[in-house]
Amino acid sequence: MNLGCCSFIPPYLLERIAQSTSDAADHSQRTLALDEQFRAARTAAAAGPPPAAPATAAAWTVHTAAHGSTLPGTLVRSAGEPASGDVEVDEAADGITDTLALYADVYDRASYDGRGTSVLLTVHYEQNYDNAFWNGTQLVFGDGDGTIFGPFTKPIDVLGHEFTHAVTQFTAGLNYQDQPGALNESVSDCYGMCVKQRALGQTAASADWLVGEGIFLPGVQGRALRDMLHPGTAYDDPTLGKDPQVGDMKDYVNTTDDNGGVHTNSGIPNRAFALAATTIGGDTWDGAGQIWYATLTGGQVSADTDFAGFAAATVAVAGAHADAVRTAWTTVGVDVGAAG
Repeated sequence: MNLGCCSFIPPYLLERIAQSTSDAADHSQRTLALDEQFRAARTAAAAGPPPAAPATAAAWTVHTAAHGSTLPGTLVRSAGEPASGDVEVDEAADGITDTLALYADVYDRASYDGRGTSVLLTVHYEQNYDNAFWNGTQLVFGDGDGTIFGPFTKPIDVLGHEFTHAVTQFTAGLNYQDQPGALNESVSDCYGMCVKQRALGQTAASADWLVGEGIFLPGVQGRALRDMLHPGTAYDDPTLGKDPQVGDMKDYVNTTDDNGGVHTNSGIPNRAFALAATTIGGDTWDGAGQIWYATLTGGQVSADTDFAGFAAATVAVAGAHADAVRTAWTTVGVDVGAAG
């Protein structure tokens, strides 16, 4: 299985910043180097079974790396304990609490593996680190460079996104390459969005569908990292460039970069999910969320499933909402009848 580098900020965006005159350029370059190390270690680990997290009675534990790279770092707070006073620790604690509650209450899933394994989280990773990631064992969050990116614990959907990479690893195991990789990224955006909307009490109709809203600091010309309803419109900034995500198969990007464009082409299934959710109406997590979760966990999706195969599987489990789901995929140019 190709597990890839399941990080929140795409490499192409970090590369763009690293080549700029921004004060954040050096920090982005350092982040890229660390992500490459992580990617190599993750690929090597993929040859064996997923490593087990240390046993603990707590549903989750938050540690600090104290701006170093040792993981998990020093334990600061566990489930059931009061706020620590460290903003990033407490944001991570609130985010994982809401994320675990979504999966338990709505999908009857105990932790990422379905077995109730304690979730390890580390904040304050490295110096000015511009990313967040799931490394196969735990969740890790940087504090951002202070110029373009703020702390990655602030937007709750970042945590939901990275946690869902773990759920995908323990369910469909979508390879992190080409269309399966874009689906892997999209599924994480979908459930990060479910976490966000549920925490804010938003319906599919009232939600903004912005992924990573609040991750950019003031002065950056962008609303968020991604827009699920309108891919390609989230930011347009002199340093960052224009959001390159696509939202239709006619614009699909064939590339060797970013594991075959997993963060760019994920806009296509993202838009399909958002269209299905808004058409079905009500709460996203109970509508399209239930359909996508049944697809992810039902055994019909394998590591190499492409867009068409995933789309066909969602329609097959959608029941009374099959027409809405089929129309959503057709709107983004995916042929539901051509399973792959």
